[in-house]
Amino acid sequence: MAIPAASVPEIVAAAVFAVAVIHTFSTRFFAHLAHLQPRHAGLWHLLGEVEVVFGFWAFVLVAALFWLSGQDAAVGYLEGRNFTEPMFVFVVMVIAASRPIVMTVIGVVRLLATMIPIHKALASYFLCLSVVPLLGSFITEPAAMTLAALMLRDSYFQQGLSNRLKYATLGMLFVNVSIGGTMTHFAAPPVLMVAAKWQWDTLFMISHFGWKAAFAVFVNAVVLTWFFRREIAAKGRTDQDISRAEAPLTVTGIHLLFLIGTIFFAHHPVVFMGLFLFFLGFTQAYKTHQDPLILREGLLVAFFLAGLVVLGGMQQWWLQHALVGVEPTVLYFLATALTAITDNAALTYLASLVEGVSPEFKYAIVAGAVTGGGLTFIANAPNPAGVAILKSSFDDESISPMGLFLAALPPTCVAIFAFQVL
Repeated sequence: MAIPAASVPEIVAAAVFAVAVIHTFSTRFFAHLAHLQPRHAGLWHLLGEVEVVFGFWAFVLVAALFWLSGQDAAVGYLEGRNFTEPMFVFVVMVIAASRPIVMTVIGVVRLLATMIPIHKALASYFLCLSVVPLLGSFITEPAAMTLAALMLRDSYFQQGLSNRLKYATLGMLFVNVSIGGTMTHFAAPPVLMVAAKWQWDTLFMISHFGWKAAFAVFVNAVVLTWFFRREIAAKGRTDQDISRAEAPLTVTGIHLLFLIGTIFFAHHPVVFMGLFLFFLGFTQAYKTHQDPLILREGLLVAFFLAGLVVLGGMQQWWLQHALVGVEPTVLYFLATALTAITDNAALTYLASLVEGVSPEFKYAIVAGAVTGGGLTFIANAPNPAGVAILKSSFDDESISPMGLFLAALPPTCVAIFAFQVL
């Protein structure tokens, strides 16, 4: 079946999207140019920021739409996009990364680590890659990614780990967060896109996805922890936060309420942005119990996701066609592959527009979308948050997209086994 005819703006949008995807795999090249041409280092560093890529090319697309379709059409297209997810990820990232929240999670991880009869650095590492990603089913995946990335950065990445272990950890973190949010119907972006229309609740998610995801998450974490056990035990630290004063219970409780309120009103930006403004005021009032908020990192991630919303909104003409009429097993692997070059939430959203699909189609598209969520920076909405927090620990403060892809393949294969065989 031939791909349906597309308008000139849609063809241009597909071309710009393809260039943006290629750009994400070329960020290390721009970082290298910054060293070769110091006069323009600022520009090359800007283009070498993964979080800037899709925002930059979204601007190019909007400029092209102004030229091709006129001001009214271009502005109308932008106003028709839903930017709730980028706004939510920004807010939940900043709140989740505040000192009282981070210290609370660290305290829980430390407590659990004492119950595991192995080296404490190994136990904490294992928990960061297993329990915290599964926590994403309840506090949302962006919050889980933020917390796990912060703990891994401070306890392991900044302690001189080998690049091999850094990439292996990053790839597994992305995969485990992507599949770890499937125990509920409200925490993973690709599940959120279809849950209401397909009438999936938490019981359905646990019985069809959650237990399989938990199996894959724990197998992945156990294997990687064992494989690198000597390096993790030798270089990992569990005492880096001892010198940081813990916030009073009242302050911690208020931070938790802000986080819970933001998650509860995740689909209502007017509400959660209002809560966020109150949160900023509260942190100013109690500065002694705060670390600097990650506003820059959060804004960069929001810029990335907003660019993906703009670029992805004009890809329906070919994406949806690629999903229709495909056998479920083939569809699962097709969805896994497509997720690597598109946002998995956008993929499932397009699938939700198809009427009269079978239960097998629904399972295949969502399972494939979450399976491939760790393969690239753009595959899952929380991934840019992890990149923003951890990239400073890599050479040239840049993460190789190919290095991430290769590192994410083994845990992705475990996820494939869980969703296709179990």
